[in-house]
Amino acid sequence: MREWFAPAMRKWLWLALAVIVADHLTKWWVSATLDYREAVPVLPFFSLVLVHNTGAAFSFLADAGGWQRWFFTGVGAVATVILLHLLKKHAHDTRMALAFALVLGGALGNVIDRVRFGYVVDFLHVHYQTFSWPAFNVADAAISVGAALLVWDTLRRPPVEDKPAAPKHAP
Repeated sequence: MREWFAPAMRKWLWLALAVIVADHLTKWWVSATLDYREAVPVLPFFSLVLVHNTGAAFSFLADAGGWQRWFFTGVGAVATVILLHLLKKHAHDTRMALAFALVLGGALGNVIDRVRFGYVVDFLHVHYQTFSWPAFNVADAAISVGAALLVWDTLRRPPVEDKPAAPKHAP
């Protein structure tokens, strides 16, 4: 239990908590400021728009009838346990730990929404002419950045050399 509170682990848990806090503060602000589906242009390619996503990424299964709320909550809970284990295992590997902490904070930010509201609050909308990316939130951005770091780390690691095969013994 002490290893969970070791300084190497603590800083990553604080980062995950910071993601959750930033995610929920921004969701609260947008929910208090905008009406549902109200869009506020910020830049020619970026708007704030309050939407409620009952599905997963890109509103996958949003119209599934309600069971997806608990399914995605369960997936998030399982992912949290796995991410905590991986974070503990890689707490001294800065890039890996950063990636796991970002994904952990983002996953928990969205799980909290699903438990509280039955949907995830999304509000960041990127668009250009006829192209429109589905709205997302700070938690989604943290998950995406964390996943990109994991891919980058995997591609940058030197390949693991195979150990020479043990000599075969004659029968």
